[in-house]
Amino acid sequence: MDKAVVVIGIGEIGSVFARGFMRLGYPIVPVTRDMDMGLVAADVADPEMVVVAVAEKDLQATLAAMPDVWSDKLVLLQNELLPRDWQAHGLKNPTVISVWFEKKKGMDSKVVIISPAFGPFAELLKEALGSLDIPVAVVESEAALLFELVLKNLYILTTNIAGLEAGGNVHQLWAEHNNLACEVAGDVLDIQEYLTGEELDRTALIEGMLRAFDGDPEHGCMGRSAPARLTRALMFADEAELEVPALRRIAHATAGQS
Repeated sequence: MDKAVVVIGIGEIGSVFARGFMRLGYPIVPVTRDMDMGLVAADVADPEMVVVAVAEKDLQATLAAMPDVWSDKLVLLQNELLPRDWQAHGLKNPTVISVWFEKKKGMDSKVVIISPAFGPFAELLKEALGSLDIPVAVVESEAALLFELVLKNLYILTTNIAGLEAGGNVHQLWAEHNNLACEVAGDVLDIQEYLTGEELDRTALIEGMLRAFDGDPEHGCMGRSAPARLTRALMFADEAELEVPALRRIAHATAGQS
């Protein structure tokens, strides 16, 4: 029998990964928020991999508590993910996938565009998700991965934050509120350059965001996490002493709203 795949966080997205690996014949060891990872690791010290499928707000605490025996087996998939997030915990070579499919309760997975992956388990992720008709592209370098992570951050933050003002879906955002979208995207990329320490190819990133818009033009802009994403973005902007005028205007206009 194949080694087990540990899945930390069995929500909607975690369940998709679990199902893909089960189709390949891997036993699944689920870890919920009420379980002690250390105790699980004592029983499953040498899994095939450990998929960390917790929400982005829980990622840092999860990585801080990660058992050492699992540290070279990790697969990360959170939104707003950048190398600094795993490097802060001394993790040098995790497998990372930028998830471009949705999974909501009572619905099957919906693909927006191909999900890129990089790292030791990228090919296995491609096979597992491919068994569910979810396409994955293996990228060949850390630089390519960084581009893909920033692209997903640009998409998530621009649509969520601009959506606080404009509402609607991503097609409407770009077609009817283009100045707003561009202003927010510019502020977001200022923050991403600070967080990565890199000068980014903004034209290529905007083009990538538009491809994602075309992949699901009716995708709603403002998710329930939008206010928290704006707050977090402004925290980084303050830390970097960035102006980000569009983000500050939206924060002021929406202050006190539920």
